[in-house]
Amino acid sequence: MRQILIVGAGQSGLQLALGLQAQGYDVTLMSNRTADEIRHGRVMSTQVMFATALQHERDLDLAFWEPQAPRIEGLGVSVAGPDGSRAVDWVGRLDGFAQSVDQRVKMAGWMEAFAERGGRLVIHGAAVSDLDYFSRTYDLVLVAAGKGELVSMFERDAARSAFAEPQRALAVSYVHGLGPRPEHPELDAVRCNLVPGVGELFVMPTLTTGGRADILFWEGIPGGPLDVFQGVKDPGEHLALTLELMERYTPWEYARATRVELTDAGGTLAGRYAPTVRKPVGRLPGGGLVLGVADVVVANDPITGQGANSAAKCAASYLASIVEHGDRPFDEAWMQGAFDRYWETAQHVTKWTNAMLGVPPEHVLGLIGAGERHQAVADRFANGFDDPSDFEGYLYDPAATAAYLASVGAA
Repeated sequence: MRQILIVGAGQSGLQLALGLQAQGYDVTLMSNRTADEIRHGRVMSTQVMFATALQHERDLDLAFWEPQAPRIEGLGVSVAGPDGSRAVDWVGRLDGFAQSVDQRVKMAGWMEAFAERGGRLVIHGAAVSDLDYFSRTYDLVLVAAGKGELVSMFERDAARSAFAEPQRALAVSYVHGLGPRPEHPELDAVRCNLVPGVGELFVMPTLTTGGRADILFWEGIPGGPLDVFQGVKDPGEHLALTLELMERYTPWEYARATRVELTDAGGTLAGRYAPTVRKPVGRLPGGGLVLGVADVVVANDPITGQGANSAAKCAASYLASIVEHGDRPFDEAWMQGAFDRYWETAQHVTKWTNAMLGVPPEHVLGLIGAGERHQAVADRFANGFDDPSDFEGYLYDPAATAAYLASVGAA
């Protein structure tokens, strides 16, 4: 039986561990926290999983919370005008529903399931020196811990990394008490509010440790008026600042947030990081090799909501590559090939995310505006969050955008 070590118990690490376990592999999972520490700790992300990523979980019988989590059936875009009104406002319908489950709930539950199914769970914050030893003990070592010392083993891929500095300052609040959008009170939808020159506010229904909730997520241009959360330690102060900025820049969202309260003391998060693509093979001091997983090797800004989706897709891709490889050695060529297979999907996410971090060109603004006049445009844009490769056909090239809009108008 082939022995595999996975370091990191997030979306990708746990999904891959459970998938390999189901295929009969001898899997060891290493986490720096217990399931209870995760469940009762601070929120870790703003995950919304779209249809393809959710299906990867269903394929492994891991959709434990699907009956309880809100069914997100739409994705809306609003653009703030100079006077504080909405210059653009529409909602696109998703072909397959999306869902968000607080990663404290999901990771803790999956970790317990892995142990109950006979998996070897080690609670230990791994260092490079640990992996040097383990690389001689296991047939394959995968690093799925996207922060800390271990990431330094993976060289930055300058040709694929457009930015050297963070492009947004991030601030998250999980809340109870958010009212429905009056325009579509019956529809659970992700709302993307764009404030030109300032940043973005995302509002997302979720399932958290205390039941149904919503996520308020500011992405601020560094140095701008939203970049004010550094050093804010008190959760109540964090929420008050979030609401103050909503009242100023997105009053239509603030109007339904006047009675919100934090879900719990761990319901806030702030930070920033530079979007980076890294080379997938890490070299250990003793000569061993490890393979990077998900945001260890492709870390995008969360502006397009792709982090958890990409992690699920990477885990599914790596699972297929491992199983198909049979009993052959997991050498450097195989590792590079496994990553290249995943990059066929991931490259579209990186291209789209990096484009959305810049100032939108005129043709993109026209496309977003057209979503208000043409439901087909709104729906297609919304479904691009599930399959970002579709943007290749109509988003990046002004002529392709014009041709698409002309075809929609003719239809």
